[in-house]
Formats: sequence, structure tokens, C-alpha cells
Amino acid sequence: MKRSMKLIRRRALTAIPVLLIVVVMTFLLMENASGDAVDAYLLSIGGGDAKVAATLRQQYGLDQSALARLWLYLTSLARLDLGWSVAFNRPVLSLIIERLPNTLLLMGSATAFAFGLGSALGIIAGARPGSLRDRGLSLLSLILYAIPSFWLGLVFSLVFAVQLRWLPTSGLETIASGKTGLARATDIATHLLLPVGALALIYMALYLRVMRSSMAEIWQLDFVAFAQSKGLSRHRIVWRHVARNALLPLVTMLGLQSAAMLGGSVVIESIFAIPGFGRLAQEAVTGRDAPLLMGIIVVSAVMVIAINLLVDLAYAALDPRVGASEPS
Repeated sequence: MKRSMKLIRRRALTAIPVLLIVVVMTFLLMENASGDAVDAYLLSIGGGDAKVAATLRQQYGLDQSALARLWLYLTSLARLDLGWSVAFNRPVLSLIIERLPNTLLLMGSATAFAFGLGSALGIIAGARPGSLRDRGLSLLSLILYAIPSFWLGLVFSLVFAVQLRWLPTSGLETIASGKTGLARATDIATHLLLPVGALALIYMALYLRVMRSSMAEIWQLDFVAFAQSKGLSRHRIVWRHVARNALLPLVTMLGLQSAAMLGGSVVIESIFAIPGFGRLAQEAVTGRDAPLLMGIIVVSAVMVIAINLLVDLAYAALDPRVGASEPS
């Protein structure tokens, strides 16, 4: 518990400058981009004169200097106010709260599936490096990792939804179905099978390869030879000694891939028409909605920091040396 509190305190202190850098850099990038939300709005309604554009920019505060708008955003962010969405005409925070659970459900299911199946298959492959099953699983992981997630999603949709008609093509649940309780949960799970599979299989292949490679290296270490000399069964050596130590780089990879999976959800949510966080980011870019896009990036950064904190805590639970030497 003491080591965990040290890690939490350290991450909390480093998160503030990281978030500040993310906000400032994102603001500067969007400041140098051409066009704004007013241009996108006028384009959607067929145009407008300069007076209307000037009035709208004054209403949305876009007529102020960049420094003034940055300071206003930072002070609002300190009050947990993410601003007002120009495209949706709603508070940014309410939009994110509405869409974020869908993406967390998608990402959580895909991460759990990819990590669980990938580590299990990696253990099977790494239990006997160089064996036939090791070569077969390694080849399978290489093939899956080479396939783009969007292509896999389109293939899944074409085969299982269009041709076989086993699964729904899009959405998070059946519209106006009136289902509640277990029936609704089953309906949501059915809708998530294809997007979760398309998003998870790519990362499952990566976890399999990392787990297999890590176990192959650990088999060469002295403590494994010592365990073999004690007469321990191969099954016990694999699960109690080799696999547990091989999990450390896999857990680290889990934290590094969290941001990549969050970015991958943008494509998957667009293919399967899931009203999630990633699709909201696409809509913010299309509408040139700078406040909404800023809010999405800030929340994404907070999510990545939180996920890496959980990974550090898991790492500390697996390896007692982690956090033991940090100052109190």
C-alpha cells in the first residue's frame, strides 16, 4: 500500500505539467489551422456575408487574441469547464459524458479480450519455444498484426452481418427496442461482437508475440535452471516462474497501447456507427469545433495518464522492487 501511494503521488505531480503541455501544444496547432467553426457553419448553410461572420465570431469569442483565448481556456479548465460546443450548441462536458461510456465499454471489452487471449496464447507458444505450436501461433500473430483494423472491421461486417446475417451491422443497441435488464445487455453485447473483434484481434496478436518473446528469454535465465534442478514439473515452472516474470513487459505494453487503441476506436466507431468518443472527435474535426476538439484531447490525455497509473500499480504488484526505492 505504501509503494502504491508513492506511485500515485508521483503520477499526480507529473500529470499537471503534462496536461498543461498537451493543452498549450494543441491550442497552438489548432490556432495555425485554416478555418474555424464559423467558416464550417456558414459553409453548411450555404454561405453568409462578412457582417454575419464577424457577429458570430464575436459571439463565440473568436475575435479575441490567441493569448487571451488561451488564458480564458486555462482558467475555465481549472474550474472543470471545458467550454461550449459550437457545432452541437451544447456544453462540451455534457457531450463527452454522454459519449465516453460507449467508448469505454468498447475499449474495455477489446482490451480485456486482447490481453487475456493474447497472454494465454503467448504462454502456450512460449512454453516450448521452437515447437510446432510455437511456430504456428507466431505465424498467426504476424498475419493478424499485418491486417489493418478498419479492413478487418469491413470484412467482419460484410461476412457476418451482410451475407450470413448473424449479427447487426451498426449501432450500439437496437433503436427503440424497449429492452431492459438482461435482454438489453444481451442486445448490446451482440452489437459489440464485431467492433470488439476487429479492434481486439490486432492487439491480441501483439500481446501474443510480446509474451512469447519474453518467455523465450526467461527460459535462458539461471533461476529457471535452478527450478528445473529441484525437480519441479514443467507445468509449475511455466506458470509459477516463467509466465509470471514474462507478464512484466506485457503489462508495460498494455499501458503503451492504451493511447493507440483509443485512436483506433475512431475508425471502428465510424465503420460500425457507434456513437462514442472517437466518432465525436471525427464530428468535431469535420465541424471545425475547436472547443469540442480541445475537450476531447484533454479528456483523452487524462484517460491515458489514468491507464498508465493503473499499469504502474499492476507492475508494482507483480514486481516488489517497483516503487520501493522512491523517496517518501
